Amino acid sequence: MRRLARMILLLACGSLAQEGAVRGAEDLVFADFEGADYSPWTVEGDAFGAGPARGALPGQMAVSGFHGHGLVNSFHRGDGTTGSLASPEFEVQRRYIRFLIGGGGFAGQTCMNLLVEDHIVRSATGPNTLAGGSEELAMSFWDVDDLRGRKGRIQIVDRATGGWGHINVDQIVFTDQKPPGVLTNAMRELLLTARYLHLPVKTGGKLRKLSVWVDNRVVREADVELEDASPDWWAPMDMEPWTGKRAKIVVDRLPEDSLALSRIECGAQMKGEETLHREPLRPQFHYSPPRGWNNDPNGLVYSRGEYHLYYQKNPYGWNWGNMHWGHAVSDDLLHWRELPIALYPRSYGDWAFSGSAVVDARNTSGWGRGGSPALVAAYTSTGRGECVVYSLDQGRTWTEFEGNPVVKHSGRDPKLLWHAPSGQWTMAVYDEASKGQSIAFYTSPNLKEWTYRSRIDGFFECPDLFELPIDGHRKETKWVLTAASSEYRVGAFDGVEFKPDTPKLPGHRGEAFYAAQTFSDTPDKRRIQIGWGQIATPGMAFNQMMCFPNELSLRTTEQGPRLAWTPIRELDRLRAKSFRLSPAPLGNGHKDPLASIQPELLDLEIQLDPGSSAICGLRLRGVEVSYDRQKAELRTGPGRASVPLKDGKLALRILCDRTSLEVYADGGLVFMPARAAKPGVVTGYSLFSVGGEARLIGGEARQLRSIWTR
Repeated sequence: MRRLARMILLLACGSLAQEGAVRGAEDLVFADFEGADYSPWTVEGDAFGAGPARGALPGQMAVSGFHGHGLVNSFHRGDGTTGSLASPEFEVQRRYIRFLIGGGGFAGQTCMNLLVEDHIVRSATGPNTLAGGSEELAMSFWDVDDLRGRKGRIQIVDRATGGWGHINVDQIVFTDQKPPGVLTNAMRELLLTARYLHLPVKTGGKLRKLSVWVDNRVVREADVELEDASPDWWAPMDMEPWTGKRAKIVVDRLPEDSLALSRIECGAQMKGEETLHREPLRPQFHYSPPRGWNNDPNGLVYSRGEYHLYYQKNPYGWNWGNMHWGHAVSDDLLHWRELPIALYPRSYGDWAFSGSAVVDARNTSGWGRGGSPALVAAYTSTGRGECVVYSLDQGRTWTEFEGNPVVKHSGRDPKLLWHAPSGQWTMAVYDEASKGQSIAFYTSPNLKEWTYRSRIDGFFECPDLFELPIDGHRKETKWVLTAASSEYRVGAFDGVEFKPDTPKLPGHRGEAFYAAQTFSDTPDKRRIQIGWGQIATPGMAFNQMMCFPNELSLRTTEQGPRLAWTPIRELDRLRAKSFRLSPAPLGNGHKDPLASIQPELLDLEIQLDPGSSAICGLRLRGVEVSYDRQKAELRTGPGRASVPLKDGKLALRILCDRTSLEVYADGGLVFMPARAAKPGVVTGYSLFSVGGEARLIGGEARQLRSIWTR
């Protein structure tokens, strides 16, 4: 930094004439904005704050593409502020001025200028003028060979106050080496000789808009972190409908020396398929996508022997984006078979967000054929509203309803259900009318025409609504309304309005569990729930997972009916070996009963007597599952829950996979999912007691098999 400050001061005095007088001199970093303030630049106005930003500012999208830790970011206090930055005067001694720039794209308003004798001789802006866009900085440069020897200043300007009314700049470099130019709409023609186009991806790289044209129309379009050199992984783009045809692959912007387009190739299988599901951080009894990102489960429905798991999927990136509906099926809720993507975006930016699916058993829609009912799904098309599609081939392909969107409002994530007492369909959908957060209810006789009926406030996105018997008695039932956080209310539902009996109650008490949905039309009437397991898998070609399926029930408590979670009984089919745990004291130097039991995948049931201990519990995958006897509180990672002892005993069930734990207590009334502190590493399972002696009453440790091998 001292050398950089010296260079800037010398430039300001115009005394670097001899150092840069010849072509080929080494690059000179004029400003890297790594300091605590902008000195020796001059600041005017309030848009730029007191000093360089360290990435995104409050209320701003994630900022990427800058160098080091600091950058110029005029989003200080939002887009409404204005101002400017002016550099010291310098003498132009290199042929090019290279820089990183992003933000607003308004000429003269969000820009960086080169001034010579107080006249603007060069100017550059960011790329964004419309809603959407990206806060990524990209390289740009000016050829200033004709200005050599003249005095100049750099000015960074923010005079705009509306959307994208800010500018981002970093790493201003004087150089004699011509930076690579940028190709706009770079194109390559390719014969589609096999099913997949393999796209080279660098996780965390620059997003490029990639389009594939066949027969003079766009058939695939997405944002992809294309890698110019050595990819982290290869994203398969399914081109099966056009195999044998010629395609044009177009990328919006690429450095002219990029190899990304030339590296794209065809293949009959996904690259790396030989090691698929054997990756170090691949969950072994939880579903996870073969490649790319997943988030919300969608369209959970049972039909003709298959459980369908649709889900939010980015096929071409490790992070969120490019929302499609992925698709997997199972006959046992354990072993999942991946199928081709079910729903593609209608067009770039019109993403396929979350929704649900049902079997139209009564053929109310008229879409069924030959006595076979249609599967009908509702989802949020981000460019249109709530849309309906139907399938006549067991959910493999879907047909758009010509009347879409069926509901247009400020909201998303429709949940469909048949309300038998009123003989109509209900849609529960997240709604932001008047900038509130609520669940709205619509009804329809045929899944096509929908009428608004009512709403209830206080829930945020991904609603679910279902009826459950109390304590298993079918004659006494209550309805449960829940949403993404898994908080819920118990009450009555007449097909039109939900009338709660309870305030909002806590759902899961852990972490890494979101946007859960339940299956429609299960053959045995179980209410089975799957949540999004928000657990990252760095270094892998896939990211995130689904939590293990739970059967939901309503249990009578002193406070009234409450939800309980239980791992589905099918889990027993994965049992490889069982170990009985005999009674034993814990703490005070006693031998650990789990010391000799260390399977990678574990289903553990134990009973503990806290005795005189202050805290007792287990350590698994680097996570402490502990019980505070005085507070009667169970802790799992950041999770906390009150758990009373039953006859002086604490009963726990814990599922342990490579990257996750799921903890059940109090007969399932407490459900605490957690991230493994040391994912992929069996750190040793152990029992412990602190501040006194606890006792293991007994239990069973069950080693589990992977779902990826039958």
